[in-house]
Order: sequence, then C-alpha cells, then structure tokens
Amino acid sequence: MKRYFFKIAYKGSHYCGWQRQPKQVSVQEVLENELERLFREPIPIVGCGRTDAGVHASDYYFHCDLPNSFPLENLLFKLNRMLPEDIVIYAIRPVQPESHARFDALERTYHYKIHTFKHPFAKELSTYIPQQLDIPEMNRAAESLLGKQDFTSFSKLHTDVKTNYCMVTMAQWKQVEQNEWQFEITANRFLRNMVRAIVGTLIDVGTHKLTPSDIPRVITEKDRGKAGKSVPAQGLYLAKITYPSSIFDAKI
Repeated sequence: MKRYFFKIAYKGSHYCGWQRQPKQVSVQEVLENELERLFREPIPIVGCGRTDAGVHASDYYFHCDLPNSFPLENLLFKLNRMLPEDIVIYAIRPVQPESHARFDALERTYHYKIHTFKHPFAKELSTYIPQQLDIPEMNRAAESLLGKQDFTSFSKLHTDVKTNYCMVTMAQWKQVEQNEWQFEITANRFLRNMVRAIVGTLIDVGTHKLTPSDIPRVITEKDRGKAGKSVPAQGLYLAKITYPSSIFDAKI
C-alpha cells in the first residue's frame, strides 16, 4: 500500500457537503464509491477539511492508501471518466506514508463571491447582494480580523473543537468584474461557519449597520449574537490549501 494525495475540485451545489452523512449524497461518498468500483475493495479517504452543503472547492485535497503500483496517469483518466461532471481530479501525487491531508495543512484560503446586480447565470456560484455596499469601509473592518484571535463570535455554536483561536494572515475584498466582488481570507485554521459569519458581518459594515470600529468589540465579546447573519453557502469556495513541500518527496 502507498499513500497518495489527490488534488480535486468540486461544485457543491448538489451535495450535502464533503463529509459522508446518512441518507444524503456527499462528495466523499461519491469518490469512495468510484474508488471501490475501480479497485474492487473499500478505499477510505480523508479530506483536508469539511465543507457544508452547497459550498464549493476549487482546490481541495484528500489522501488515501492504494494497493499495488499502477500508472497514475491511467488512474487519473479512469476516475475522471467515472466521476460526475461536478467533481474533477487534477492530480495524484505520492506522499510520505504518515502524511495527512487535514493535519499537515499549513494554511487555508477561502473566497466568497458576491454580485451586486442581478446575474442569471450566477445563482449557484455567487450570492446576490442588492444593497449598495461601501467596499472601502468593509476592507477597513477586515483589517481587525488579522492576527491570532478568538473567533467564537463567528463560529457555529456547540462544536467539538478544543480552541476557537485562529491566525488570520489576510482578509480583503477585491473587485473581480463590474458588479462582482470577492472576499479572500487566509488562516491556519477555520471554525465551522466562520467565513460565512464574517462575510455577513462585513456586509453589515458595507450597508452601515455596523462601523469598522465595531469589529474589535464583536470579536472581544465572544458572542455569536453580536456578529452578523451568515451569508448563503453558494458564494463560498475553499480556494487554496498550502502544505509543506517535504511531504511531496519526489523520491517516493
């Protein structure tokens, strides 16, 4: 058996999320089913993180242990033929035997896409915000997110994590096209619902319900009720995962 990292992307619109759930279709289940069909034995896979129903991933990794040796190009071709159109495998790379798709990740980057004018083709890929937004104020507010802080105010309640501290190294809004904007945030880890809650709070700043100076107070109070509402899932993308280069040892 050898361990491999799979680099994939998926459109999450028609899935309950990454992780297997009873009586619902997940991205993990689809991939494991096709791997089992190909290898004729169960192949458990471990993802780099959990994404909720309707959330997309443009850069996602999972690891698994595969039997025997085989041409990776052939495996890549076969699996992409077998998988539905909304899941793609970009690359399969051998890694060190102890490498872990989730625990070895150094940083994660999420994007949240919005459009401020009606867009008939963006329904499942972006969130329509009809209000006029003050983007410069939203970026000033985003500066307060940087650094190592307790993000309880932006976390789903009653989760099983040991700490709500995250190190955020980048958080900013960028214009992608006319009437289309993207929020980009990078951290060493994220809490459940954290990005969607942050975006909802920054939109409150953009509509002048809050001011940039309110954000440090929201963070300090560690109260989910003090932050804004979570925005819908369809605008959220897991966009980049960073790993130490040492796990991709070319000598393996």
